[in-house]
Amino acid sequence: MNDNSIGLCLSGGGYRAMLFHTGALWRLNELGFLPRLDYVSSVSGGSITAGVLARAWPELEFTEGVASNFGEAVVRPIRALAGRTLDIPVVLRGLVKPWRSVGEELAKSYRRHLFGDLTVPELADDGPRFVFTATNLQDGELWWFFRRAGNQPPPEDALAPAIPLATAVAASSAFPPFLSPVVVPTGQPDAETGRPGKAVLSDAGVYDNLGLDPVVGRCGTVLVSDAGKRMPYRRRIHRNWAQLFTRVVSVMDRQVRHLRTGSLIKSYVDGEFGGAYWSSYSDIDNFDLTDTLPAPRADTRKLAESPTRLSRTPDALQQRLINWGYAICDAGIRRWVDPEAKAPEDFPYPAAGIA
Repeated sequence: MNDNSIGLCLSGGGYRAMLFHTGALWRLNELGFLPRLDYVSSVSGGSITAGVLARAWPELEFTEGVASNFGEAVVRPIRALAGRTLDIPVVLRGLVKPWRSVGEELAKSYRRHLFGDLTVPELADDGPRFVFTATNLQDGELWWFFRRAGNQPPPEDALAPAIPLATAVAASSAFPPFLSPVVVPTGQPDAETGRPGKAVLSDAGVYDNLGLDPVVGRCGTVLVSDAGKRMPYRRRIHRNWAQLFTRVVSVMDRQVRHLRTGSLIKSYVDGEFGGAYWSSYSDIDNFDLTDTLPAPRADTRKLAESPTRLSRTPDALQQRLINWGYAICDAGIRRWVDPEAKAPEDFPYPAAGIA
């Protein structure tokens, strides 16, 4: 592990996470952290944000560590996508085109609206290593898409084609069952048939909604931005098999997320690595700073419970989610990573605030 390296993890959570993480990146840019990042590991909605940052990286104009065109290069395309509904149209197109999967339709939408024909091996070599994670449904393991140093694949992947960035992000955000699966070639022959191998992928959040695996053990500083939605309290539990099964799956998912978050916090406390964790459910008062931006818990809780969808988000809600990600990232960084950093004067969108 390189004690001086910095890794950033962006969780899943649909457009809610995409916008929340945009606010976090906005503040990280102001604090000069973007060019210091060595890894950016992302999941689902966080992969959309990371994908836009990766695509824009060669265009970012850094002066003393701050990209002056961050808003135009990163925020603008993300907000444009947030004004579109993707999930339902993608599902419907997939249903009426039996020769194309829903996952392929999702990748097509990302290609049209964000990434064009850019492939993962074509990502910039002079910035952080972007890792877009997905879940392999065949073996239950985490699958990584990333640009290898020098664009040289290892021998076992020599036959694998260059995966489009749009496909990598689609695989990472292929929320099951509606947007799954996304099938990609592996470049290796199938062990049973000898034919070209394929990986059947689903949303990375099925395995690890925080995207920790590519970063933990490699970085001395681990920054985690979590916009995942928690399981809601239900006083009355339905007893029919379908709804009871759905609730049990939610409990299992909650347990995995709780264990990963708890392990992360314990690693901070034990000194295994430094860093900061902030969540859309965080209470900003718990960071013990006197000069944080105003973010009443009752209002931020409503933002945290926004739907986990890829559906059109009103402008006001877009601005509030970005503001909230910006504010809580600032609190996390100034409390645990850079106490000397100057407090922000206001939100990115002052008129919108949080409420």
